[in-house]
Amino acid sequence: ITMINDTIIHNNKTYWNNHADFWFGTTALPQYGVKFPTEDELKLFGDVTGKKMLEVCCGSGHSIKYHAERNAGELWGIDISQNQLDNAKKYLEEYGCVANLICSSMEEMNLPEDYFDYVYSIYGIGWTTDLQGTFNKIVSSLKKDGIFIFSWNHTLYHCVAFSRENGKNVLDDGKMVFRTSYFDESYYKMPVHDSEVVLCNRMISTYINALAKAGFVNEQMIEQNVSDMNDTSDKAKKAEMIPISVCFKARKL
Repeated sequence: ITMINDTIIHNNKTYWNNHADFWFGTTALPQYGVKFPTEDELKLFGDVTGKKMLEVCCGSGHSIKYHAERNAGELWGIDISQNQLDNAKKYLEEYGCVANLICSSMEEMNLPEDYFDYVYSIYGIGWTTDLQGTFNKIVSSLKKDGIFIFSWNHTLYHCVAFSRENGKNVLDDGKMVFRTSYFDESYYKMPVHDSEVVLCNRMISTYINALAKAGFVNEQMIEQNVSDMNDTSDKAKKAEMIPISVCFKARKL
């Protein structure tokens, strides 16, 4: 298992290093995900003035800047891709933001214990090959009553697709089919650009149970979509029927 996980981590790290520029500024606070309520609406963080904050999978640093503008006291970011961090460092320096940026996988990150008020991840946690181990590391880095907030693809979004006739989506009748089992948590390869990434589509209960086992109490799980009447894309029509993204807010016991 360790050898397989190391191969997956290496594959995905290579992808992010090669495509860091393409994803610059995407899926960052105040956004939690595609067609999903924003932090401005949900207010999951509340007042972060003076708080110590860590972003896991910080990408190009846009979410870090978001909290810097809200007077967070100390900002940290971890990402598997050095190229992502190079972009983040340059971006944050342009705005006078100071952050401690660390290149590490989630599986191997070495965090100070009982240190942070908040740990968060915007569309990053799902990349881990060791969900329980990652949650265990995060909970140990948080102070008592510290908050962990993360968003990711909703499990159903990967499982369900529009039915097809003659190679085209059947949208008018809204008919959808399961293309894979909700219970299938095996890894799969997904072509992206000129490469591919390896991911695992975990059940919602897997996240809930892993949080509880790590020592978190889940305070909120949000899976609502935001409707856009002017958007007639397949994704928008799909969002009318199933959640596209999901967000969790948990507290360290």
